[in-house]
Formats: sequence, structure tokens, C-alpha cells
Amino acid sequence: MGRRVNMDSLGLFVLLIPTFFHWTAASSADEISWSYSGIAGQSEWSEYFPDCGGTSQSPVDVITTQTKYDPSLVPVTPLGYSQHGNQPFSMHNNGHTVIVELPEWMGLGGLPWFFTAVQLHLHWGNGGPGVGGSEHTINGRSSDAELHVVHYNAELYPNMSAAMTQRDGLAVLGILIETGEETNPGFNNILNYMSRIRHADQRAFIPAFDVQSLLPKDLGLYYRYNGSLTTPPCYQSVIWTVFHERVLISKAQLLKMEMMLYSSKVQEVDRMLLQDNFRITQPLNHRIIFASFSAESGRELSSGEVTAIVIGVMCGCVGVAVIIRFIVKTIRSKETEKSQEIKTDLALTITSKAERKEELSPSPQTEP
Repeated sequence: MGRRVNMDSLGLFVLLIPTFFHWTAASSADEISWSYSGIAGQSEWSEYFPDCGGTSQSPVDVITTQTKYDPSLVPVTPLGYSQHGNQPFSMHNNGHTVIVELPEWMGLGGLPWFFTAVQLHLHWGNGGPGVGGSEHTINGRSSDAELHVVHYNAELYPNMSAAMTQRDGLAVLGILIETGEETNPGFNNILNYMSRIRHADQRAFIPAFDVQSLLPKDLGLYYRYNGSLTTPPCYQSVIWTVFHERVLISKAQLLKMEMMLYSSKVQEVDRMLLQDNFRITQPLNHRIIFASFSAESGRELSSGEVTAIVIGVMCGCVGVAVIIRFIVKTIRSKETEKSQEIKTDLALTITSKAERKEELSPSPQTEP
């Protein structure tokens, strides 16, 4: 009897071994300190976070000629973005990016469900020439940086934690950022306070601001596809909206973004700049990227098409110049002929009057 109990106990122990190791592996995965490069870099993510090796990963390269126009896609509608109230926002450096937490009464419309705002964060490069910092690319071309505004499906799930593992759980806005000549005041609401959170795990409160000031003007032109979180655990739960229109910031603002934060903690002796915090584009794997606009109305032009347009415009300008010159020359020629005719007519008139006067005047009489 005792031997049977021992055997049963041994069998139960054997059955529990896989469960124990599964739990241990899951706990270890949660505690993995991942990075964008190095030992726990992007190429290794899927070893510790299985979803990172899935078939519906993000970001992707949007090849505009292969997108499918969907007329049912309406402009997304930020709800409460500009009504920030008086409560400050919480901002922190998580060692991978700067995160601004958003109040739950902010949301997003224009999707099949209502989505509640959670947070926004940025991705950037290292300031190197010809090296972008965006995650999504358009026709193989990356932008200087990218902003993500994250929301969860509040109609189907009670919170972010429950939603982030579900296929229809999250909605993220992707805003591509380019550098221009002028300062973007909207982004200063974040960049001007990043000095307060220079090291990983540091937090600070910042004044609330109009989040919509970070978005492009036209919210009706965008690309839509199903993808994933772009950082571990890479859950494939995101409805992506990547705007066609880029947002501009100044070179000084981009430099501040690239050089201000550290991925290391304040107590660490070796400080590591937080740079190149973007994931490389992932295979599309037969997914369809939908466009809210037709290919002709908002598609990206190839370099050949741009060159052809420039040459065409130049040829057109030359042609117009030749035509204008011809018209001016013709007008001047006609004016010269007309002026000559007027002068000739005037001379003939004067001569005719002189002759007539001579004929009418009496002949002088000869004295005897």
C-alpha cells in the first residue's frame, strides 16, 4: 500500500515536471533584459519570446503599389486628445524609449470598436548620415523617427493587460517623422522635459498638452494592416494605422531626441546612450496592407517618376518661354509696322496738305 502511494506520488511529480519548467521558462522570459542589439538583441528575441517569431510581425515595409484600396476606411477620430485638462502627464524612461502615459478618457474612433488611449512613445536612430530611425518604411525608405500612440479595445476587454494578447486587442497609430527647417511646438511638450528622465527607470510629471498637435493634419490618408507589438513580447494583437503624411520637426529637435536619454540606470558607471531603438522591418507573409486612398491620389512617386516630372516641367517652362518670346516679338514687329505705317501716312498727309496749299495760293503778278 505504501509502495503504491509512493509510486502515485512519483507519477504526480513526473507529471508536474513539464508544468514546473514551463512556469520557470515563462518567469524567466518575463524577466529577460532584452535589447535592440547584442546578446539579447533583435535576432534573439524569438528564443525568449516565441511570439516575436510569428508570421504577423511588425513593423513592415509598405510597398505602395501593392496596397489595396479600401473605400470603407474612414478617417480615424482622436477623441479627447486636445481636451487634456489640468492633470499633468506622467513620463518615464523605460530603458528602451520615452513613454508618456495618457489618461483613460482619451480614445480613438473610426475603427470597428472604441479604443481607449494608454500611452505614446518614440523610436529614433543615432544621427548617422543616411540612417533613419523609423520602424515602418515606405517603399523601402525609412524616416528619421516614428511616434506610436497605443490604445486598447475598451469594448471587448477590461484593460490593457487583457487586451494585449488578443488579436483585436490593440490599435496603434504610427506617425512617421522627418526633419525640416522649423521647430514643431507640439513635440517640445515632450522633448523639453526629457532631461528630467535621462536615465532608465526615471519618472517625471510634465504639463498636460494637446496630443493631437503631434499628429499629421490629414487623418484620412493612411495604411491599415494587422500586426504586432514591435517590442517583446511581440504579441500579434495590433490593428496598425500608419499615416501617409509625415510630420516635420527641426534638426535640433531630432538631435535632442537622439542624444538626450540613456538606456543605463543612474547608478551604472558606464553610461549608454539610448539610440537606434527601432526594430527592422518584418516579412509581410501574405498579409494585405489596405490603403484608405486610391493609389493615384496619394501614392509615393519613384525616383524615375520624379525625374520625369522635373524634366517635363523644365521642358514645359522652356516651351512657354519660347512661345512668350515669339508672341512678344510678333507684337513688337506688328507695333513697329503699324508705327511705320502711321509715320508714312502722316508724312503723306503733310505732303498732300502742302501741295494743296501751294495749289490754292494765288500766283504773284509781274510788274510792268
